[in-house]
Amino acid sequence: MSTLPDGIYEFLGSAGWAGAQIAPLTGDASFRRYFRVTHAGEDGGKSAMLMHAPPPEEPREFLHVGRWLLDQQIRAPQIYAEDLERGWVLIEDFGDARMRDWLDENPAGEDEAYASAIETLADLHRKPAGPFPPYDEETYLREARLFTEWYCPALELSVDEAGFEAAWREALAPLTAGDQPGVTVLRDYHAENIMLLRPESGAREQGVIDFQDALVGHPAYDLVSLLQDARRDVSAELEARMLARYRECADCSDEFEADYARLGAQRNTKIVGIFARLDKRDGKPRYLGMIPRVWEALERDLAHPALAPVATWFDENIPAPLRARHGAVQA
Repeated sequence: MSTLPDGIYEFLGSAGWAGAQIAPLTGDASFRRYFRVTHAGEDGGKSAMLMHAPPPEEPREFLHVGRWLLDQQIRAPQIYAEDLERGWVLIEDFGDARMRDWLDENPAGEDEAYASAIETLADLHRKPAGPFPPYDEETYLREARLFTEWYCPALELSVDEAGFEAAWREALAPLTAGDQPGVTVLRDYHAENIMLLRPESGAREQGVIDFQDALVGHPAYDLVSLLQDARRDVSAELEARMLARYRECADCSDEFEADYARLGAQRNTKIVGIFARLDKRDGKPRYLGMIPRVWEALERDLAHPALAPVATWFDENIPAPLRARHGAVQA
């Protein structure tokens, strides 16, 4: 049985939820913890979600981004109560219907669900960018380096780290030169972080969670997150249809396809590194099983001419036969 954190009853009491039932929920890749709290009642009761994010996972950015999204009419959870010092936040309960789980049971609804998610992004991108830090070249590079810092050592690969960074600087230069003023980038916008608020009526009414790391960057980034999902298979045909749908809704430059490939390669390289780190550092090996899917998407991105410098680095340091083998085994 999971031990409840100290202070949970005091916080709930101060928020008007004294006596509520507390049910721990499965966490994500972070060290935050989540609980569903429920008040019984003749009307069926009411529920809320309780997040515990003590330092260094403090909830200040979650609250900052969440309030901004709500102000922009983006369906983030309502915030009921908070205690920043102790890391407590009580928010609206979006239920358990994640888009991914709903699609497992309703595969015929795939286009509807993804189209709604695309429209949410297009709506977000039409609004002025939020008051968040920039997704700049140094951030892209720091994230990409997770691959050489964690994945390569896990497989005992000796690689040219200086060449890796130089290749990425060359590939990303056109992207970072043209992404101003930028849009709000949620950074983890995918089928496990999109909630269906009324799943019984279909997949149109959606809410977003896990947005606390938002930055201001390129509109293609969250599209990559959604359509090259590390956690769920998205067919090339669906990816193409949804990209076309986004372009119908948004004003995209002639370089958009190349930028999408650049960000896809950057994100997928980062994710391979993160998943290796989750195993080696954090004792969470379940993410290793997702690495082959990420490698497949990365290979598609590397085939775009815009990624030529990075593709050359991979060919010289991790040749294709070796990449295929590493993508099929646990790090």
